[in-house]
Amino acid sequence: MWRLLKPFKESLRARLEKLYGDQQLDRLLERLSLIAGRYNYLEKSCSTETPCWDEKSCLLITYGDMITADGEAPLATLHRFLNDHLAGIISGVHVLPFFPYSSDDGFSIIDYRKVDPHLGSWDDISLLGDNFHLMVDLVLNHVSSRSHWFRDYISGIAPARNYFIEMEQDTDLSMVVRPRTSSLLTPVNTACGERFVWTTFSSDQMDLNFANPDVLLEMIDILLGYISHSAAIIRLDAIAYLWKEINTSCINLPQTHEIVKLLRDVVNNVSPGIVLLTETNLPHEENISYFGESNEAHLVYQFSLPPLILHTIHSGSTRHLRKWASKLTPPPEGCSFINFTASHDGIGIRPLEGLLGEEEIEQLVATIRDCGGFVNCRKGENGREVPYELNITYFDAMKDPANPNDFNLQSLRFLCSQIIMLSLRGIPAVYFHSLTASRNNHQGVAETGENRTINRGRWQDEELRSLLENPETITARVFSNYTDLLTKRARHLAFHPDTPQKIIETIDTIFVLLRTPQESRTITCLHNVTGHRQQVQLAELGPALSGNRTAWDLIDEKEMAETFELEPYQCCWLSPP
Repeated sequence: MWRLLKPFKESLRARLEKLYGDQQLDRLLERLSLIAGRYNYLEKSCSTETPCWDEKSCLLITYGDMITADGEAPLATLHRFLNDHLAGIISGVHVLPFFPYSSDDGFSIIDYRKVDPHLGSWDDISLLGDNFHLMVDLVLNHVSSRSHWFRDYISGIAPARNYFIEMEQDTDLSMVVRPRTSSLLTPVNTACGERFVWTTFSSDQMDLNFANPDVLLEMIDILLGYISHSAAIIRLDAIAYLWKEINTSCINLPQTHEIVKLLRDVVNNVSPGIVLLTETNLPHEENISYFGESNEAHLVYQFSLPPLILHTIHSGSTRHLRKWASKLTPPPEGCSFINFTASHDGIGIRPLEGLLGEEEIEQLVATIRDCGGFVNCRKGENGREVPYELNITYFDAMKDPANPNDFNLQSLRFLCSQIIMLSLRGIPAVYFHSLTASRNNHQGVAETGENRTINRGRWQDEELRSLLENPETITARVFSNYTDLLTKRARHLAFHPDTPQKIIETIDTIFVLLRTPQESRTITCLHNVTGHRQQVQLAELGPALSGNRTAWDLIDEKEMAETFELEPYQCCWLSPP
């Protein structure tokens, strides 16, 4: 039998002891050894000699059935589309949960070890992983009420009868931080009578009990199984809520961080080079705490970025964005940020806490409603409902409320928002609907009753290809401009995720930052966030261009004079001549 290496075993011993005490240690380590031994054939994906990311790195976020065609498995249709239109442009693809599920568009999983047959097969998943760095969700916090685990719990069948968290109905849970307004405890009829079960997100999503080590071992086996099917990046969904402890907030608890560290130890030993990403839609300091001391997540999302950019474009002021970006602490060595503006979820409001004032947040919420969006709420202090996320496509979030039908202006504002994201230090992640300039899916919301459906539409393969073939459509224009930006960005070491950035203090209407690689030229990124022309002088854009009479714009591929004008929402990546 394959055995855990001694240093690895000792690191696991310390972590397991913190979580479960010392009485079960030897048994748990033996079981972990058996699980890891089943996957000792896995090869590492990258190393210090072959970095996990570089300036060419870009992730696409998509559902497995984002594109469908008659007579073909959606995963195969998606793969064909990516090869036809995005090969060499994106490096990785995040396929959102592709398992059998009962709700939440995949995040209420019925069976972690199967591919939804309506989407395709494990072979389709592995083929995607052969051509792109594949990101797979490990949905640890909860499972579907229709899963065999929960059915066994209801029937009192071991081991799943101890996989869930029961509470007395009158337990004081007032300290628990909630991301939703639904009931935290859901009544369930079991073989032992009515029980109240912990449900953080919905009555169909039953929280798992990680105080039971059997649950953790199950998840480790599932995680390694995903790697065996070509996963290169594991996204730890809703990880902040994982461990529950009465009389605490039940969010970001030390035990949760210890589990992330343990998972990091496991993948480092069994399949070095696998990357862990934590999904923690929280204020910035809480979010980046999941880097640990370079011993937890390799990647964390910049959750403050999407709503900050929204505020920046709608207010025409870079003040808050500039202040936030100038205070960003570089990630620990071997870690990086994921920069994004849109995803399958809404745009989080909590990450704006401490960055914008209450009135500014209220104004942003009102503006999104004016743009045709919706707002989801959570329970705050004293049970008061407060905005939790904005539900809208990012393209429609870039409407000018004063000119809602000016799609040319909307496209300029949208592309400006995306270039800001692409300029910042980190790895860009682009939601499929951002590439296609998708509009708000109000019909879908009416059908499902879920606000998030507004940004979860699906494409027919023939329809999308037809739109892309017509250069006059907004879809084709945005797709062409966006992919052109990604291609140009990938040519320059300045956009390596590890390249330092420096924010330049200038007028509020222009956002300026420098990306300065050690072995290449600095690129000065500037962005006009207003609908007005702005006069610019190279000497005012920082040391990289001071003393130069001209600069070369990598975006429009033309020379810029010592003094020039930025058109409304124009952005430039300037390199010294």
